[in-house]
Amino acid sequence: MRFDWDWAFAAAILPQLVAAMQVTIAATLLGFSVALVGGLLLAVLRRSRRRPLSWTSTAIVEFVRSTPLLIQIYFLFYVMPELGVKLTPFVTGVVALGIHYSSYLSEVYRAGIDAVPRGQWEAAAALDLDRRRTFIRIILPQAIPPVVPALGNYLVAMFKDTPMLSTITVLELLYTARDIGAETFRYLEPLTLVGALFLVVSLVAASGIRLVERRLGT
Repeated sequence: MRFDWDWAFAAAILPQLVAAMQVTIAATLLGFSVALVGGLLLAVLRRSRRRPLSWTSTAIVEFVRSTPLLIQIYFLFYVMPELGVKLTPFVTGVVALGIHYSSYLSEVYRAGIDAVPRGQWEAAAALDLDRRRTFIRIILPQAIPPVVPALGNYLVAMFKDTPMLSTITVLELLYTARDIGAETFRYLEPLTLVGALFLVVSLVAASGIRLVERRLGT
């Protein structure tokens, strides 16, 4: 392994790494979409008046938050096929990221919902709105905007966790960099470029989140 930087080699492998970045970004966006929906569902179930639903949701959140993401990825990839559920590595990674971050986003949603003044529920009841319409039309529009910064932070965190998908052969950025290194015996350029690409995308995402915050006035 050599430590002299080769600009020509770096330029040659950059298109391959950029292509792999597209896989990384796709896994992040799809996984986060799953987490947004799953987290909201878990948060709603935790507030259910039916104790079995509330207890089940709480147990799922605590279990997922208390186990490493890598173990969850391995479980879905190696154990689920033995139970008859076979998914591609990419879909497995998206599902694992979605489930893992659903547990965290459920807490974010819950904090936002709890922050809505109880008077809003009472006013909706006075207007004869049922619980479902109250939740969708009155509570959620007030609960979501304040938690957008926290949701954005978890989006960036999920993006930085995607290299774990390389352990199940998803051709994302880190897997591609290691593959290039194994073929050329040069790791300095590919791994440095991977770090730089993660930095650039994370900074762009953070800027986008701050822009959304300003527009929402949070």
